Amino acid sequence: MAIQTESTGSSNSTWKRKEQQMKDSVNMIPPAELSRLLDSGHRLLLLDVLPKARYRQVHLPGAENACVFEVSFLDQVAELTADKTGKIVIYGVKEQTHDAATAADKLQRNGYTCVSVVEGGLEAWQAAGFAVEGENVNAAELPAPRLAEGSYRVDTEASLIAWAGRNPNSTHHGTLRQSAGEVRIAGGEIRGEFTIDMNSIENLNLAGDELQPVLDAHLKSDDFFFVKLFPEARFEMVAKPTTDRQPVSAPNYRVSGRLTLRGHSAEQSFPATIVPADEGRFAAEAHFDIDRTRWGAIYGSTKFFEHLGMHLVFDQISLQLRIITG
Repeated sequence: MAIQTESTGSSNSTWKRKEQQMKDSVNMIPPAELSRLLDSGHRLLLLDVLPKARYRQVHLPGAENACVFEVSFLDQVAELTADKTGKIVIYGVKEQTHDAATAADKLQRNGYTCVSVVEGGLEAWQAAGFAVEGENVNAAELPAPRLAEGSYRVDTEASLIAWAGRNPNSTHHGTLRQSAGEVRIAGGEIRGEFTIDMNSIENLNLAGDELQPVLDAHLKSDDFFFVKLFPEARFEMVAKPTTDRQPVSAPNYRVSGRLTLRGHSAEQSFPATIVPADEGRFAAEAHFDIDRTRWGAIYGSTKFFEHLGMHLVFDQISLQLRIITG
């Protein structure tokens, strides 16, 4: 499905307002002040809100851990303290991250009345020269995940193409499968070729309805993708990074390529998020629309027909690509 999101600038402005609201409502503690409190034996719960693996690497001396990214965050805090009026000092990675702000917000909304946040987080604490402990105390800044150069085959079982098509009265959605794919990473670019099994096209929203096989057959017919004559589609592409500093959770590559479908070839480009995955693999995710009529699928299009009545079908098809390498 194509998903509309707010722009990065708008999102950043929202978070800056949220940060300022947090600073107005939560006591901010400079690292030097926290050090004095700890040295004086002041009673408080010092809370690292990062994932357990990161906490094990490096954390402030005496800090406990409750990961703010887990749905059990509040339960984890409750196991550490039953006193909602007691002093809790939390910290995250650094000033630019929102881990501590998010944790403070969650705690305050759930009745914790004495929450403080370390200004600048772990980064500021170390920059001030204060001691840390853990398995890798020099891990203040983890390198950004990088895609290893080389050739990869697409895992066709784990990968999937989801589609959605629409008319004035309804939306239908379903899936397609790739039959083969290979990707090569070199010099910062990603090149690949993918083969799509058009016989695998399937509607999902009508599952169990007697109209489902009717729609599936219609999509495979010469009205749409003419699968009998063109059983495969092919996409050849190159992906280039959008910027060196793009967050890896946002689209970080621009994909350009040529899609051959129903005997027609046309250029298509779209943003994609491509990141390393477990076990030396990588994952690619993209959401975009295509105009089906560019590939000869003109059924129900008012560009080519009039007086369509109930047979009107919108030209745009939304695609969601999920590619996992083997």
